[in-house]
Amino acid sequence: MKLPGYAAAVFDEAGQIVLFTGRFFTETFSRRFEGKEFLRQCYIIGYKSLPLIGLTGFIMGLVLTIQVRPTLVAYGVEARIPAMVGLSFVREIGPVVSALIFAGKIGSSMGAELGSMRVTEQIDSMDVSGTNPFKFLVVTRVLAATIMLPVLSILSDAIGIYGSYLAYNIRGIMSIRLFYYEVFNYLHFSDLLPAFVKVYFFGFAVGIIGCFKGYYTTYGTAGVGKAANSAVVLSSVMVFILDLLAVQITDLLGIG
Repeated sequence: MKLPGYAAAVFDEAGQIVLFTGRFFTETFSRRFEGKEFLRQCYIIGYKSLPLIGLTGFIMGLVLTIQVRPTLVAYGVEARIPAMVGLSFVREIGPVVSALIFAGKIGSSMGAELGSMRVTEQIDSMDVSGTNPFKFLVVTRVLAATIMLPVLSILSDAIGIYGSYLAYNIRGIMSIRLFYYEVFNYLHFSDLLPAFVKVYFFGFAVGIIGCFKGYYTTYGTAGVGKAANSAVVLSSVMVFILDLLAVQITDLLGIG
């Protein structure tokens, strides 16, 4: 049975991404690691993404606290706001929102940057000159994205919880020491571990998809914009799929 054109294209691209991922692991464990470029990408991907992700986390903390406060007050459990915000941020909001912002900023950047290098034949020039463009351009970026997103997610959690503390004290009074005591009193290792592990997969997916879309860009400058756009869309969808899988796995294992 012949698949429809759109379905065939989806499966074809999925197969190409799998092959691209396999090549990534092969190149990663081969000799001569590009350490200097890797550190440069960690700085670009991590440090320069922190203001946006931090601001998003802060606003989410404010909004979440302001939105849920009336409901909790009506049920007489206003004192549980710190616990609710802490659990929400650590288990779901922090990792997923950080990954989506990361996909929008870093995924599109990778797609556009590598796409521009492809259409201007810079990647071909690196290949001819004896430099391994895949190891230099792809491996370093994917590893940097995989490592830096968990760090950004943790910082986003911390900033978001602090934003929640400020929002709580708009209409109530609670010391910061008591607020954080309530947050950590209801957090357990089973809450932290799944959230921390799945963010690595989020970062890896964003890096692989962004680099894949850029590395195989075609159709000139128009293809660069298409690569950047499709990198954001596909990596964002993949974040939700991975999050769903993570939730199902932790539920089956009885974690969280």
